[in-house]
Amino acid sequence: MTGDDQNASARPVQMRSFEGGAVTGVKAGGTHGPAFSYSAPKSMPMPVLIAVPHAGRSYPGESLADMRDPGLGQLRLEDRHIDQVGIRTAKATGTGLLVAHAPRAMLDLNRAEDDIDWGMITGSAAKDVAIKPAPNAPNRRARSGLGLVPRRLPGFGEIWRSKLSAEELHRRINHIHRPYHAFLSQELKRIRDAWGAALLIDLHSMPPLRRQSGEDAAPRIVIGDRFGASCSGALISRTFRYLDEQGCPAAHNRPYSGGYVLDRHASPSRGVHAIQVEVCRSAYLDKFLSEPSHGLTPLAQMLAGLVRELGAETAHLGSSGHLAQAAE
Repeated sequence: MTGDDQNASARPVQMRSFEGGAVTGVKAGGTHGPAFSYSAPKSMPMPVLIAVPHAGRSYPGESLADMRDPGLGQLRLEDRHIDQVGIRTAKATGTGLLVAHAPRAMLDLNRAEDDIDWGMITGSAAKDVAIKPAPNAPNRRARSGLGLVPRRLPGFGEIWRSKLSAEELHRRINHIHRPYHAFLSQELKRIRDAWGAALLIDLHSMPPLRRQSGEDAAPRIVIGDRFGASCSGALISRTFRYLDEQGCPAAHNRPYSGGYVLDRHASPSRGVHAIQVEVCRSAYLDKFLSEPSHGLTPLAQMLAGLVRELGAETAHLGSSGHLAQAAE
C-alpha cells in the first residue's frame, strides 16, 4: 500500500446528515423532537437506501399517558430495535439510512393519509383536516384497527383511553407523514439520477411465524415486492439465492408483501426499485422479544452481505440501459 493509499484509507468518510419533521405533544403542542433522521456518505458506494419506519420511540409524555397499557402497546406496535440492525448494516455497507423517530403508535408511515378509522376522531373533520373521510367504507387495515393511527390490537383491544382530535390528526400528518415521504421520494430520485437506478430496502420486524405444511422451518425473513410490482425480478432472484446460501429460511410475499411505502415510492420502469424486508424478532431480540440479544450483530452482518449483493445488482441495472429501455 502506498502512502497515498494509507492516507486515503485513514481519511474519515464525509457524511450527509438531515433531520426533518417534528414529533409534537398532543396537548401542549410543543416540539418533542425530529420525526426522522437521515445519514449517508457524500460519496455512496452503492445506490441503496435503507429505511426503518416502525422503530420510532420518541413518545411525548401525553401520548404515553393516554395509552391504556404503555408497555404492552409499545412492545406490540414497535418493530422493536430493528433500527439498531439498520444502523449496523448501513455502517458496514455505506448505504443511506432513514430512521423514523415518530412512534408507529402516533402515526403509521406505512399507511396512506386517508387510511383513517374516523370512529376514533373527534371534531369536525371536514373543517379542521385536509384529509376528508372517504365516501366508501374504510379499508381493511383501518377496520382492523391498524390504520394511519392504530386504534386497537388483536387480543389486546383499544390502545387509547380517549379519541384523537381532528386538529391533532392534521398536525401529525403535516409534521410526520408528509415530510417523511417527501424526503424519501426526493432522496430516491437523487440516487436514481446519480446511478441510473436506486433500491429502497424498507426494513421491518415481525413476530415469529409458524412453520407451514411443506416447510422445513418457519421463515426467518419475508421479502415483499408487491407480487412483482415493486422491483426487478433480478433483484428478487439474487435475494433468495443469497439467503439460501446463508441457510436462512425465507418466504416471498407471504404473509407480508409490502404496503404503502412500496406502493408510493417504487417505480421500476423509472429506475426506482423497492423491497420490504421483514426479520423475525427472535433472530435479534431476547426471549421476551423486548431487548437486543447476541444475535443482533450476526444478523446485521448477514444483511450487510445481502445489501452488497443487491447494491451491485442495482448498479448493474442502472448502468445497463434498463431505465432507458423501460422509458421507450
